[in-house]
Amino acid sequence: MSPPAPKPKALRLRPRRGVFLRAPALPAADRAFFEGVDLCYRTLCAILFNFAPTSGHPGGSISSGRIVSSLLYEGLDYDFSRPDRMDADQLCYAAGHKAMGLYAMYALRNELVRIGDPALLAPQRRQLRLEDLLGFRRNPTQATPLFKRHRAKPLDGHPTPAVPFVPVATGASGVGLAAGAGLALAALDAYGSAAPRIHLLEGEGGMTPGRVHEALAVAGTAGLENLRLHVDWNQASIDSDAVCAARGRPGDYVQWDPLELLALHDWNVVDAGDGMDFRRVLSAQKLAASLRNGQPTAVVYRTKKGWRYGIEGRASHGAGHPFCSEGYHQAVAPFEKKFQVEFPRGAGEPTPEGLERTYFDTLLCVRRALERRRDLAARAAQLLAAAAARLRSKPRAPRPRGPRAELLFTDAVRAEPAPAELGIVPGRPLALRAALGACLGRLNDLTRGSLLVCAADLLESTSVAAAAGRFPRGFYNARGNPGSRLIPAGGICEDAMGGVMSGVSSFGRHVGVTSSYSAFIAALEHIPARLHAIGQQARRDATGDPIRPWIMINAHTGPMTGEDGPTHADPQPLQLLAGDFPKGSLITLVPWEPQEVWPLLIAALKARPAVIAPFVARPAVAVPDRAALGLPPASAAAKGLYAWRRSRKSDATVVLQGCAAALVFSRQVLPELDQRGVPVNVFYVSSGELFDLLPAREQRDIYPERLARRAMAITDYTWPTVARWLHSQDGMRRSLHPFRKGRFLGSGGWDKVLEEAGLDGTAQLRAVLDWCRRVGR
Repeated sequence: MSPPAPKPKALRLRPRRGVFLRAPALPAADRAFFEGVDLCYRTLCAILFNFAPTSGHPGGSISSGRIVSSLLYEGLDYDFSRPDRMDADQLCYAAGHKAMGLYAMYALRNELVRIGDPALLAPQRRQLRLEDLLGFRRNPTQATPLFKRHRAKPLDGHPTPAVPFVPVATGASGVGLAAGAGLALAALDAYGSAAPRIHLLEGEGGMTPGRVHEALAVAGTAGLENLRLHVDWNQASIDSDAVCAARGRPGDYVQWDPLELLALHDWNVVDAGDGMDFRRVLSAQKLAASLRNGQPTAVVYRTKKGWRYGIEGRASHGAGHPFCSEGYHQAVAPFEKKFQVEFPRGAGEPTPEGLERTYFDTLLCVRRALERRRDLAARAAQLLAAAAARLRSKPRAPRPRGPRAELLFTDAVRAEPAPAELGIVPGRPLALRAALGACLGRLNDLTRGSLLVCAADLLESTSVAAAAGRFPRGFYNARGNPGSRLIPAGGICEDAMGGVMSGVSSFGRHVGVTSSYSAFIAALEHIPARLHAIGQQARRDATGDPIRPWIMINAHTGPMTGEDGPTHADPQPLQLLAGDFPKGSLITLVPWEPQEVWPLLIAALKARPAVIAPFVARPAVAVPDRAALGLPPASAAAKGLYAWRRSRKSDATVVLQGCAAALVFSRQVLPELDQRGVPVNVFYVSSGELFDLLPAREQRDIYPERLARRAMAITDYTWPTVARWLHSQDGMRRSLHPFRKGRFLGSGGWDKVLEEAGLDGTAQLRAVLDWCRRVGR
């Protein structure tokens, strides 16, 4: 007989630091006010979708409205007249697809203040006015008359800091929550226990990406007590009305619910229950605010997507009522009844100008209704004045001897001379990764720990642990080890690392640093890098403030990681980043030897891009004696492209890029060319983006067009990364690169990998001599 089957047992999770609480439904003194605000808000959402040129996600905007209005008028301590105060609580729409709701809610708030107490308004350029809703999903080139007359802001389909009170760009899956965790981390490190609270809005569908699970782990492990996540759990996504497991039924996508997921990651969890009931919403938010146990807190609300809009569930995710249909008019009818107004019934003249006129007339109906019922506006102004008074009463000041990232951009940090503390000496073995770690550590010491660093379980392997400088070792925890600069980024979590550190940099007092194999980090952090660049551009254009960089270290790069095989020794990552962003927003750095790291890093920091991406190899090799090789000083690398040799006799040119190719060339090819007296121009590309920032005349002086027409390249990376320097088809065909033989390379020492690729010294010399013969003069 077979043994009896074991009886299933329930898995009991070990005790957590986070607690689980259910919020009661308590009386709400301002319930009538909040109900009035919500009616206005839902009406504006219906209007925006009706007149938007494309989808605007009405369902999730509506289901989250009561969560957001409760925060804006009671839950946050902030100064409405000063949107950019660093010490104020912040609300980040991690669910960027709810942008329509953000614009409707923020424009309504501004309109209520304009009516109730205009002295509270910010300068116009830092307001989101009712008139600005004319710009919803419109391009800056919009030429319709009212958009131009009222100087309406073009409002992107997903929010960016072009809009007041929006700290980061969001919308791409999971990036917003990770960036919000980074904002909270930076605020906590800058202000200590008095840190501003960072509130995030997300839905259960937005919590399904792996990047979010990684970010939840970061926040729970680091103890980000000032982080508040508000989950709009409406169970509907684009394709499903049962995203999560719930009420005894499996989910279409995941088999957890938000309460379980958050508790697993050691968060405090407050179950608000019915998120359409202001008594529960306000009660849950007050309960969350009372928790002080060193863990982040989430409030989970059960809501209904598209509530009272006439279309509910997934059908309202990205779609709504047809233009000026009966369904649309039924959606706005409760507002018409309460405020005794009538919106335009027809579509108006079927031209862009006519439609805009009807749209604006509809918005003016809302304005006139609010002006006639001033009680709503007066109470809104009172509540916002109270929020500012609460902020003034709090002892929020940056902690003494806290981070000072601004010093990085002053004369306190200079490219020359390189600090002797770096220990970079010709003849001594040193890895590029180690040189970069030492440089970052020196900068951290100079700026009181303004660099917060994380790696994909590779702090020591990529040498970025040295970036901690003289600060305490071990991982950061807000209570247990607050002085550490090493952030526990959830393990092997490049996805979340990028979002978290973009948020760290966006706060404004730090520079976030991430590190992993270039084969992984360039691809996995491309999305947060793009959103960070978008957000920083928007914030700069809106406020005039400079861009706040984040450093993405592409370590173990290229063929010198050959022992790990083609899955890791990948030549493709540089192509994912170089030349792939608008000018000045991302700068790649490709030093070939340790002495170039400091001047390149400082030049990139002074240029203030959104992202700095150094590519550094793994092996330790002897630091070259540049003078003995006849090379210019390492500071020349800061130009982005510089000459190793210039010939007066020939235009034949070789462009080098990458540590392995340049090391082989400097050791085996260059001495042979010099000995033979071969006339050739040799250049090294250390940063195409830094070169692009030079004046056009200086660019031409360094690298004339006549040389580009007679240039071939030798690179560790793919040939598109050097194509810009080669202005002839023949030069492109004869260039040497890892994929020249049409295959991924095998494993082994880097010398053997170069040999397989045809990038070894013998192959390089043969190719250069052949090129010089072909080009001649």
